Amino acid sequence: MLLSSAIAGSAYQILISHDQLNLLPYFAIGTLAGLLYVFRMSGRDHYSFPNAMQAHLETGAIMSCWSVTALLLALLAFLLKIGPSYSRGAFVAFSILAPLLLFGARSIVKAALAAAASRKIVGWRPIVLIGSSSEVAALRRQRLLKQFGTGDVKIFLLSDANRPDAMHADVSTLNLASDFARRHDCLEILVALSWTEATRFELIRSRLKALPMAAWLLPDVNVRSLTQGASSECLRKLAVHIQSAPLSDAQCLIKRTADIILAALALLFLSPIMVITAIAIKLDSPGPIIFHQDRKGFNKRRFTIFKFRTMTVQENGSAIAQATRNDPRVTELGRILRAMSVDELPQLFNVLRGEMSLVGPRPHALAHDDQFEQMLSDYSVRQHVKPGITGWAQCNGARGATPTVDDIAERVRLDLWYINNWSLRLDAKILVKTFSEVLKQRNAY
Repeated sequence: MLLSSAIAGSAYQILISHDQLNLLPYFAIGTLAGLLYVFRMSGRDHYSFPNAMQAHLETGAIMSCWSVTALLLALLAFLLKIGPSYSRGAFVAFSILAPLLLFGARSIVKAALAAAASRKIVGWRPIVLIGSSSEVAALRRQRLLKQFGTGDVKIFLLSDANRPDAMHADVSTLNLASDFARRHDCLEILVALSWTEATRFELIRSRLKALPMAAWLLPDVNVRSLTQGASSECLRKLAVHIQSAPLSDAQCLIKRTADIILAALALLFLSPIMVITAIAIKLDSPGPIIFHQDRKGFNKRRFTIFKFRTMTVQENGSAIAQATRNDPRVTELGRILRAMSVDELPQLFNVLRGEMSLVGPRPHALAHDDQFEQMLSDYSVRQHVKPGITGWAQCNGARGATPTVDDIAERVRLDLWYINNWSLRLDAKILVKTFSEVLKQRNAY
């Protein structure tokens, strides 16, 4: 827009009006036109990656949007009486040149994206397709690639519904699909199933809950037949969104930026306390200063959590006993550190490394994770976001050990509420409330 306005205005002044060249009004008009155009086309998902990967050029959408933009510019020029500084001839030239450059730029971008995708430079995350053989056979792979991304389509076929062991076979297939989706950081999960198979659909949906990614139920053969061949263009609109990703890419970026800034500031201001604590631990009892233990983070990825050592043991195996009140394993200094949560401060380094967030569901030891997953079906949903140093559960009293099923169920309920209602404001509220909870020292032992 800016380029076409500058070219049209300067060419008109030099070739037609022979006036002294002044590009300032043309830059102003080009900038305003660009803002109006981009704002309107963004509402049409014109700049989304799947639409940018479509082979055809959106000629009708570009022309209609540009026509509205040009009319708005003409109206503003009339109301503000800027005719003397911006001639009608230059405006006509701009109105003709702009859509031509828009078509050319869009074509170049599409070709560049297609080349980059083919070389696996951008957009190369595979899509998992789960479905029955009849439904999958009726879909065209290339259409799925255009509508849902640019990676490979990895297909997992369900068993024949009439088989006596169909349920067991489906569970095995869904486990394989889930493992693949986690390992390859898949973009989305697609389900191709007859809409009449309610029981099988519920099984699939219950299994997909453990995955932190969006899932879509594609229209089946009967539904697509009603579109009379238009399903290639409206496949995504007909698909049913059965599961959302916990946080969008923009929200993840915002949260990550806040984590880095606040964690760095916290380390800067709390470093004297951490140095004093390290010296005290070394003098108090034999053993390392930092305690390391394996935990599961986002999407069940393992990482090593850092804490100041507060016990005489270094448990990190398949059997780990939770801390209890007056636990003999806790050192005298460790009781003070645990009561004030000073032992958690080294996790600021986990935050900077991207393994944790300042706010999120607290990660548990691997042995406890396996135990809690068997007890509660929604437990693994906690791993749809990065674990946190503190969380909504901790600042609402669900802190410390979880000796009963009711205790862990309450913590899971609070953690899921946080995931479903995340906002930067909520994170700030949790950080403030955490300080008051630490002062109360409830369930801290």
